[in-house]
Amino acid sequence: MKNNNIPLEGLYCIITEQFCGGRTAVETASELIKAGVKIIQYREKDKSRRGKYLDCVKIRELTKTAGVCFIVNDDVDIALAVKADGVHIGQDDMPLEAVRTLVEGKMMIGLSTTCPKEALDGVAKGADYIGVGPIYPTQTKASVAVGLEYLDFVAKNIKIPFVAIGGIKLHNLDEVLRHGARCVSLITEIVSFPDISERVNKVRKILSTIW
Repeated sequence: MKNNNIPLEGLYCIITEQFCGGRTAVETASELIKAGVKIIQYREKDKSRRGKYLDCVKIRELTKTAGVCFIVNDDVDIALAVKADGVHIGQDDMPLEAVRTLVEGKMMIGLSTTCPKEALDGVAKGADYIGVGPIYPTQTKASVAVGLEYLDFVAKNIKIPFVAIGGIKLHNLDEVLRHGARCVSLITEIVSFPDISERVNKVRKILSTIW
């Protein structure tokens, strides 16, 4: 895995323009970087490929200058073109083995998982980290919530880094952390907020009380 010195812990922020409170993806990335976020994923499902590429070029410039890990969701070719630090794929995307061949060790590969079998398969096939969720119901994904039981399984049995995701808010963040999460993604709870830095600081205070 390239960039294996990047710690997958703390906040893993995902940008989807639909939920960014009127900001563009690039503007949101800039605000996240100012807030001190160290991991940013770009996830756009409905934009044109050209639009996604142009966004990623700009976000890659910002993240590279700031030393922030940049991950592109789904689009392996765009991730490669902008020299992202990683690509994140789902269970219905290109198989992990094929992605591994394409990236040739140039970036980390993350895999979304919703059950123990998918987690174990992801580890066996060489994922560098896995997404665990959605933990709670969420407007950003149609999947059925997997709950805390699956998070418990991952925390106890999976040795690679993992990101807890889905419906995580300020009011339930401490619960997720108590169930073993060391890296969490709060999407709308951060990027939809008018003052991103203020929101990130509130999240960090909760993280500090658990760790």
